[in-house]
Amino acid sequence: MPEDTPTTTLVSDESEQRTAVTTSSTLTAEEKSDHHHHILIPPKPDPNPNPTRVLMNKKFIVLILTILTFILSLPILFTLIYLLYTQQYDCEDLLRLPRLQYAIVIGLVVVFLVSNLGAYIFASRFPIPAIIVVTVPLIVMLVVGLGLVGAYQAEARKIPGSPPWLKSKMHDDNAWPAIKTCIYETRTCKDLIARSYLLKSFNFLATDKLSSTEAGCCRPPPVCDMELVNVTYWRRPLKKKDEENWGEYNNKDCNLWDNKESVLCYNCNTCKEGFVKSLEGKWRRLGAFLIAISLLLIVSHLLLFVATMWERYGA
Repeated sequence: MPEDTPTTTLVSDESEQRTAVTTSSTLTAEEKSDHHHHILIPPKPDPNPNPTRVLMNKKFIVLILTILTFILSLPILFTLIYLLYTQQYDCEDLLRLPRLQYAIVIGLVVVFLVSNLGAYIFASRFPIPAIIVVTVPLIVMLVVGLGLVGAYQAEARKIPGSPPWLKSKMHDDNAWPAIKTCIYETRTCKDLIARSYLLKSFNFLATDKLSSTEAGCCRPPPVCDMELVNVTYWRRPLKKKDEENWGEYNNKDCNLWDNKESVLCYNCNTCKEGFVKSLEGKWRRLGAFLIAISLLLIVSHLLLFVATMWERYGA
């Protein structure tokens, strides 16, 4: 019997080693499985992001829009300075246009204050009343701008400074006599004659070197084909045998021209049109500015309103 003991011991050792290897293999597989599972399934994102960070982003957007609105309102200040200190056109006061100019200045001051106070109120508790208070004067400013550029002809006749209104005043027999007297008394044509004497190269016939009032009031219309003898005298052409060509000369303005210094072409339609043109440019530019700035501010305030409501009530 003692001879069997070494064999039994050897078998037992081999069995224990096999069991240990099996256990080690099993644990290693489980660990690998756990490690593989950990790589394939990422951690779930946090369903509740940091609310403080989201709120800060919203406040930043509102702040940017508030600053943008203020910057867009700054051109109003420059326009106020321009309207207050710009020189009035000669005889413009006869049409009471300076009163309109001062009324627009007051309106722009109101718009500037309301616009910026409204932008400040947006950051407080009353966004809905603020957008209403801000939008109303901006819409009024837009309508006035459209009127000054003559966007709607029929209604614009009642808006002072609009092209139809100015033209109606020029053809008003009660208004034009005072205006043509004013043009004469402000030495518009006398100054033109003085310039032509001083500048030898001055071309009295070049329209681009004359103001619209000078071209219309201080010389006969080009269609009359009068001969320039000197800066104070124009010679009428002899009656042409060709009646068709003579018809061009024989028009109302040509017959109204006179070389007398107090007459010239002050009664001509070209003089009225030239005076209107000198005023139209100023008021058209102002109307275009009012349209542009009112539209920009309306859009800016609407964006600011949406951003404010999103900040307060957005998820």
